[in-house]
Amino acid sequence: MSKQWIFVGLIIAGVAAGATIMTRVGSEVAPVEVGATAPEFTAVDLASGDSVSLHERYKGKVTLVNIWATWCVPCRVEMPAMEHLYTGLAPRGFAVAAVSIDEGSPDDVRDFGRTLKLTFDLLHDRSGRIQQLYQTTGVPESFLLDRNGVIIKRVIGAQDWNSPANRALVERLLAEPGA
Repeated sequence: MSKQWIFVGLIIAGVAAGATIMTRVGSEVAPVEVGATAPEFTAVDLASGDSVSLHERYKGKVTLVNIWATWCVPCRVEMPAMEHLYTGLAPRGFAVAAVSIDEGSPDDVRDFGRTLKLTFDLLHDRSGRIQQLYQTTGVPESFLLDRNGVIIKRVIGAQDWNSPANRALVERLLAEPGA
């Protein structure tokens, strides 16, 4: 009977250790939500071929991080409105970081951008790591960041980014000073 109690004790100790580890690891994963700082990521800039960092490239800018794919029909639908908003507000400090999660060739993503005449930053994350970092549920999914990199708005699905409400929100954020 003593061997059984030792076995039970080992199981209880293992469960307790596992719970402790899960609690510590789980608390390190911050939720990606409005009011939180946007997670750092790197992706390939398809214009230059360089690896770029969110926090370095877009520091001090109001930034729309859009996670998308070339095969996504709603992504294709929302891109022209994003382009219109970008061309109107880029001179005032607005940026778009459109991160493709396509697993295929970067040329396919570039062709997509050329077809739609997109001038904002097309980035490529073939690994799809950004989806884990931003805890996305699909594509498109967008995060509007203020000049300090704080998430102001999160949208799941396609959005008319050039609507009067969205344009007014971006203009208000552009009028606010950054840290």
